[in-house]
Amino acid sequence: MKKPTILVVDDERDIRDLVSYHLTRSGFMVVTAADGERALEVVRETVPDLIVLDLMLPGMDGLDVCRLLRRDPRTSHVPVVMLTARDDETDVVTGLELGANDYVAKPFSPRILVARVRAALRSAHRTPAEDEEGGRILRVGDLAVDEGRRKVAVGDRRIDVTFTEFNILLCLARRPGWVFSRQHIIEEVHGDGYPVTERAVDVHIVSLRRKLGEYGERIETVRGVGYRLRD
Repeated sequence: MKKPTILVVDDERDIRDLVSYHLTRSGFMVVTAADGERALEVVRETVPDLIVLDLMLPGMDGLDVCRLLRRDPRTSHVPVVMLTARDDETDVVTGLELGANDYVAKPFSPRILVARVRAALRSAHRTPAEDEEGGRILRVGDLAVDEGRRKVAVGDRRIDVTFTEFNILLCLARRPGWVFSRQHIIEEVHGDGYPVTERAVDVHIVSLRRKLGEYGERIETVRGVGYRLRD
């Protein structure tokens, strides 16, 4: 089986070497770049399976790189895990809004970074199950979200949810492990410009957790950013 290729982009050689070492030990092929321009050159040569991208790069920063990756049809699907040393959570939110899948703050645990990489790859390659009538059913652990029938179940237990709660859960279940900002959830659920506050998202999440019981603990709050459904 072909090993997944990970592109590591960071201007600090020590960080590149550290990340490369642990990813290689974990069974990945690794290529590196020291700046945004070189990263885009590497991607044009061979599209990687995932990109670990530092936000603070000389010249073209990580946010610009992420923006260009998402605009290119060849790379729009490639998962991006951001590395950030910035204290300003606005940069993290902006990166997620641009299409990054997750982030890890410096200083970081290499084991956690590898785990986030694996989770992002699993989510990117997840294929929705098909029921006997051709409808798409998303399964995340014991959770089943039937898109066609708009039904939710945990194991054998049917869960009654509202229209908005279903759409929020569907948004999270489509990309388990990905972090979604509150604004992104609003736009996914109702469309851009819908008059719903971010506080309303929090209220719906509380209700979903309660209805899902123990499984509700998998809907994690990412402080200062939003929510994700743990894979």
